[in-house]
Amino acid sequence: MSGEDAPAQQQNAEEQKQQQQQETKTPAESPKTESKPDPPPTSASTEAAAAAADTPAPAAEKAPEEDTFSYRALVLTGYGGYDKVKLQVKKGKPALKSGEVMVRVKMCGLNFADLMARQGLYDRLPSPPVTPGMECSGIIEAVGEDVTDRKVGDKVLVLNRSGLWQEVVVVATTHTFLMPEGMSFEEAAALPVNYITAYMMLFDFGHLRPNQSVLVHMAAGGVGIAATQLCKTVNDVTVFGTASASKHEVISQGGVTHPIDYRTRDYVEEIRKISPKGLDIVLDPLGGSDTHKGYNLLKPMGKLISYGAANMLAGQKKNLFAVAKTWYQQFSVHTLSLIQGNRSVCGFHLGYLDSESELIAQAMAVIMDLYKQGKIKPRIDSTYHLEQVGDAMRRMQERHNIGKIILTTEPMKEEEKKEEAKKDEEKKKDDKKKDDKKKDDKKKDEAKKEEKKEEKKKEETKKDDKKAEEKKEEVKKEEN
Repeated sequence: MSGEDAPAQQQNAEEQKQQQQQETKTPAESPKTESKPDPPPTSASTEAAAAAADTPAPAAEKAPEEDTFSYRALVLTGYGGYDKVKLQVKKGKPALKSGEVMVRVKMCGLNFADLMARQGLYDRLPSPPVTPGMECSGIIEAVGEDVTDRKVGDKVLVLNRSGLWQEVVVVATTHTFLMPEGMSFEEAAALPVNYITAYMMLFDFGHLRPNQSVLVHMAAGGVGIAATQLCKTVNDVTVFGTASASKHEVISQGGVTHPIDYRTRDYVEEIRKISPKGLDIVLDPLGGSDTHKGYNLLKPMGKLISYGAANMLAGQKKNLFAVAKTWYQQFSVHTLSLIQGNRSVCGFHLGYLDSESELIAQAMAVIMDLYKQGKIKPRIDSTYHLEQVGDAMRRMQERHNIGKIILTTEPMKEEEKKEEAKKDEEKKKDDKKKDDKKKDDKKKDEAKKEEKKEEKKKEETKKDDKKAEEKKEEVKKEEN
């Protein structure tokens, strides 16, 4: 309590003391609720006691820290374009429950599911506003009660259903994995989703063995590169990989035996030329007609594993349940041919395995061992700041990446922000020019259509006039 807050009687008493002190010019004891303008010299013990008296209780210290604690986070504010993911500041220190850890995030992974989530096509992400992100890497800052296998300072990679595109995250320890020596934060953020997905499809579902053949669609993407590397851990596996021609050199160096340009060639015909009997495993992230093509490419005892619907981003707006239902109905019609063909069809969705921590831990243990042995290594395509998430998403959606796209939580420098602002301004101008050109082209097309209509009307009028003249001639002949 300060002197201003004290009761009137206490203030009067203090005034009397001050008057006595001024008259006698002798030191007086300082009041506990007020500090003197010119305090007399005191001993170290007196200063310590005063400091202790003025020091608030631990609980009082904690409250301001929690109030001032803030961290940046990417938030999906609604479904739609790239601008729907916004960088915001969250306030308040996250509370730790038993068995949880707090991680200071360094890097985050971008996945195709994040693109679908932005458009409202991914069922596992809660409704907006929500922070996306299924994988990240960082350093443990705090541990909750009953946590014995993690400590402050541990470098970890994290796998979660959502909520990891932010500077600070709180997750269960079972969702964290210790980073091996020598692994970078970029590699750690690139590992969980892609490599667990590829590993479980190839080995748990596919039972990949030596001398088999595998089709990897989108072979230059995160899962594609992971699958190719994992195929090379088994002897004499032939890998067919689809990708645009500009990416063939990279994927060939990574282990793809037969790269195929899906834009200029029919991959089914190309595969049939090389492997007339078909394939043992088809990894299908596309859906739609490509699923049927993949199924027809299977050998007897072959397996098609569907794990995505990338064609949806360029086509119809349906959620994954609707796609799965349609797909199942189509195959149910051909149950007899499915049985007689001796082929199997599987579906894989890592987002629905988040409760199966033991299965994921087993797969991750094998993946970590392969990394330590140098048999697998994530390929980083590019790294973007959180402020540039729209550019990162655009790069993936337009399929320009070769490998993993990473988001870093390190804030952009002022110079970079200025450069980014210039780029944005230039892009807006370019987009405006494109839009204007489209409008002009549309106007020209409409004008041409109008001209054609007018010409057609004139032609029809001429025909009608000609017919009328012919009728007149016929009438004249009949009269004569």
